[in-house]
Amino acid sequence: MKADLFDQRRLLELQAVDTQLTQLGQRRKKLDADPVYATAVQRQRALADKAANLTGDLADLDRDIERVEREVELVTKRAESDRTRMASGAATAKELEGLQSELESLARRQRTLEDDQLELMERREVLDAELGEVRRQVEESRQVLADAEADRGRQIGEIDAETADATSTREALAINIPDRLVELYERLHAKQPIAAAELVGRRCGSCRLEKSPADMIPIKSAPIDEVIRCEECNCILIRTELPQSKPTSLGSEDELKKYT
Repeated sequence: MKADLFDQRRLLELQAVDTQLTQLGQRRKKLDADPVYATAVQRQRALADKAANLTGDLADLDRDIERVEREVELVTKRAESDRTRMASGAATAKELEGLQSELESLARRQRTLEDDQLELMERREVLDAELGEVRRQVEESRQVLADAEADRGRQIGEIDAETADATSTREALAINIPDRLVELYERLHAKQPIAAAELVGRRCGSCRLEKSPADMIPIKSAPIDEVIRCEECNCILIRTELPQSKPTSLGSEDELKKYT
């Protein structure tokens, strides 16, 4: 393939922009896996789940407490009814004996219920204190998460702005490069991160391997508009030092003088 040397050199600018875009993409991915942000999210979720579980446990305890209270109330009313019956003088001796036995049973039941009620209230007090502490931690973790999200949002904004600028620059560069040369570059860039690299002395700027003197002979003798490829990494090699052979086109003589 033939292409003006200066069009080839524009590929280095295009490659630089593409490298920048790749680095910006990598920065964006790292933000998604940022340990500070990920830890803040996980802690927030864990604390929220714990608070929800404790709230559910408290609700269950409250239902148990209400149930025991209703049973205590029923036992108390039954005992009051029995005592009223006994005090009325209308009960027979056998009824009185039965009422007395029931009162003793109701008293035992009431003591058991009151013990259960006390135990439930103590458990509720402990859970309520634990829930209060977890809720405090939830609010604290929310602030940590908010700070992490704000920092992440700021960085994403910077990356997006840089990406937009680089994309605009890339479009402007690509327009000024011949289609065939751009198409070759794009095909290579789709397969490898570096599609065009500078030939510095005898070293390829992509694979960093140094060419042997024998390898350099055809490169140096190639016409100035010949598109050279690295045999090792297949990228387009951009010659910054002009070959000794005479250029096939003199259309860029004024620019060529800058490099002689």
